[in-house]
Amino acid sequence: MERHADLGKPVPSRQSLRGLDWFIFFLADVQTGFGPFIAVYLTTQKWTQAQIGLVLSIGGVVGLIGQMPGGAIIDAAKSERLVAAFAVATIGCSALAYATWPIFPVVATAATLHAAASCVLGPAIAAISLGLVGPVGMARRLGRNARFASLGNGVAAAVMGTAGYLLSSRSVFLVTFILAFPTLVALSRIRENEVDVLRSHGLAPQRAPEELSLGLLNLLKQRALLIFACGVFLLQLANAAMLPLMAGVVTTRSSEWATVLIAFCIVVPQAIVALASPSVGAVAQSFGRRPLLLLGFAALTIRGLLFAVVHDPYLLVAVQLFDGITAAVFSVMIPLTVADVAFGSGHFNLAQGIVGTATGIGASLSTVLAGYVSDKFGSAYAFAGLSGVAFVGLIVIALFMPETRQREQAD
Repeated sequence: MERHADLGKPVPSRQSLRGLDWFIFFLADVQTGFGPFIAVYLTTQKWTQAQIGLVLSIGGVVGLIGQMPGGAIIDAAKSERLVAAFAVATIGCSALAYATWPIFPVVATAATLHAAASCVLGPAIAAISLGLVGPVGMARRLGRNARFASLGNGVAAAVMGTAGYLLSSRSVFLVTFILAFPTLVALSRIRENEVDVLRSHGLAPQRAPEELSLGLLNLLKQRALLIFACGVFLLQLANAAMLPLMAGVVTTRSSEWATVLIAFCIVVPQAIVALASPSVGAVAQSFGRRPLLLLGFAALTIRGLLFAVVHDPYLLVAVQLFDGITAAVFSVMIPLTVADVAFGSGHFNLAQGIVGTATGIGASLSTVLAGYVSDKFGSAYAFAGLSGVAFVGLIVIALFMPETRQREQAD
């Protein structure tokens, strides 16, 4: 790996960069199988919305508990690639369990394993990215990561939707299991010696680790990090239940076309993310982080309101345009904002774990509360409540979140 003499910017090989691209693409394929297709599949197995919400919440609780340990594991790891490989293999086995035995104990165990593996995969991808390109290239790299993730989600949704329609909803999880193998092959293409260990942990290579290590207590005192974590909590509280809840509604109203419609509801926003996410990184570098954060929350608020009033299953696909805006913004802005706050501390991945903990709390509460409200009062009230939560998040970011872009980064 070479460096630019003037900036000290790392220049990783084309093989490693393409390996990371395709690893993210295939990993997104694998993770798509655990999205709203779970709700469709379990609904066809005669599960109630409350039972589905409980299973999703089990995964959310495990994700909550595992976020900070997951980030700490990546900060302590000598090889992020090895940790990521074990996590991908675990997720593949979980998918196979869903397909072969859809009873509560097995599904709950599979959800637990999937959530635990996901706790290290997110930080691992960000750490590998930072280790390869450094902080100077991080914004554009995150935009590229989001593009390949969205392409992977879109392709997988189309393939899985077709398989679910032509075969059965069970086949979605068999496809997910098979896709774990090319994911591991792509990961092996990233050259280990090009991932700088210190930089991937958020520590400048020229500084000694003991000089900049803040520790967990000092990291928690970072005002911007705490406010951002609160914003992400509200984001997930509003967003996590929307698509699974809508999937159940579509399945009830149009069971024959449910899998295809859900696939389109995934493909539409992912297409927007694929087109827009590289520009999000560039805009954030030029104009700052706050305007984009506000845009993401505004789109989520509007989406929830439209879900509450739109009854035609086919029009719900159009509503998903707003999901694309929110996804394009936060797929780049969450790791980028964390990097702004935590780089130089040596605890970049632990900081991701802190924000990930907020994500887990919000997601787990979202599915339980929205499922309960939907069963008792109807889906329209559930969607309206989720929209209100998103609006509160918009206010929090507008009033309290400082701008985290550093002037020297823009220059």
